[in-house]
Amino acid sequence: MNLRHLVGAIAAAAVGLTGCADASNAPDPTARIAPPTAAVSDSFVDAVRQLAAGRGITPMPRAARVRPALARLGQALAFDKVLSGNRDISCMTCHLPQLATGDARHLSIGQGATGLGPTRVHPAGAFIPRNAPPLFNLSALPALFWDGRVAMDAHGQFHTPAGEQLTPDMTRVFEFGAASAIGLFPVLSREEMRAMGGNELAAIPDADNRAMWSVLMRRLGDIPEYRRLFEAAYPGTPFKRMSFAHASNAIGGFFLDQFSFTETPWDRFLAGDDHALSAEQLAGAQVFLTIRCSLCHNGPAFTDNQFHNVAVAQFGPGKGNGPDGRDDFGRMNVTGQLADQYTFRTTPLRNVELTAPYGHDGAITDLRGFIDHYSESDLKLRSFDPTGLEPLLQGSLVLNFDAVLANRDTILNGVVLPAALVDQLTTFMTALTDPRARHLQRTIPTRVPSGLPVDGR
Repeated sequence: MNLRHLVGAIAAAAVGLTGCADASNAPDPTARIAPPTAAVSDSFVDAVRQLAAGRGITPMPRAARVRPALARLGQALAFDKVLSGNRDISCMTCHLPQLATGDARHLSIGQGATGLGPTRVHPAGAFIPRNAPPLFNLSALPALFWDGRVAMDAHGQFHTPAGEQLTPDMTRVFEFGAASAIGLFPVLSREEMRAMGGNELAAIPDADNRAMWSVLMRRLGDIPEYRRLFEAAYPGTPFKRMSFAHASNAIGGFFLDQFSFTETPWDRFLAGDDHALSAEQLAGAQVFLTIRCSLCHNGPAFTDNQFHNVAVAQFGPGKGNGPDGRDDFGRMNVTGQLADQYTFRTTPLRNVELTAPYGHDGAITDLRGFIDHYSESDLKLRSFDPTGLEPLLQGSLVLNFDAVLANRDTILNGVVLPAALVDQLTTFMTALTDPRARHLQRTIPTRVPSGLPVDGR
């Protein structure tokens, strides 16, 4: 199909699209669409760029430069199982470079397990309550994790579960905003890294974050190579004066250094390359920018960095919410506000085609299916079929549909997406992939200072 035919098809579909154009917030679905003439190509390209500008969707700024010595330290720490209680899991066990910094699972499986990605199993059938979010372009995210529990506000203040235990001396070490704090918390989680017993970290009371961080620094300090790496990464500061904030900052720096991608076809298109997108991708971009998608998926990373309830099914061990503790109230667990119940961070869309499954619990396994979920999401939730989950999760579906839908984001009211538009939106998403993000094996070190095995080698 040539571009003129695509334009005509989009115009017809947009006019008949019930409930997908918001009169107060979204552009008129038929606006800026040139008639099917010989000059339509140039005018259509210009129209898409104007729609993007109106949503604040600009090229992704480059992340801050990371000192090579700091990135080397962060790489070692991210892949080293010495940071886990029983030395059996690293940060990257659930964020595998060969799986686009995820693990291709609905729910991750933490400490005590064997295998990687889809083949990982736990002897007790234990799961982490949420899907492992990708690590791409963290510099664009002021709030991290699905519920935003680690964040830096516009005034440079950090908001984390550690409260005052994250001291000003520690935050002064941070160079990369919220990303600098990313390594502080998985190491504290029993199901993720610390374990229930069998090591000195597990014996520390759950609320004593400082003690756990101090033990980890002692572990690292017992390895001469780590002392050298730390002092090279922070010239002029002796290791004995460092805290685990220095380790977390290095991990965040490594993530920014290696997983920040700014050279997608979409970026080239915004920079003036009229031929960077295929005709199909350009058509999908027009649909995306015209209907409600871009009300939440905007800005350089295609996220408003806010929290929304998009009616995703809940299953797995949960976060301790609800009558039996298997529910997950999302952002409400951070803010305590009922309005935040079942809301989760808007997913950034860069490299999104690589990061399945989708949703806070990975409920939807393919990109087209996740886009289609937004069409009549109330019906999709009520008809969710748990038999598509792995056997250990099939019986864990929480029948909280009424409660979820009572708080579903009103932006989804009346949204109905014809199959053809779902296809066009899915095609557009492929324009948000940086080719370099497909090949991340180079980020895996051949060894780590502890001498423990490196996952993914």
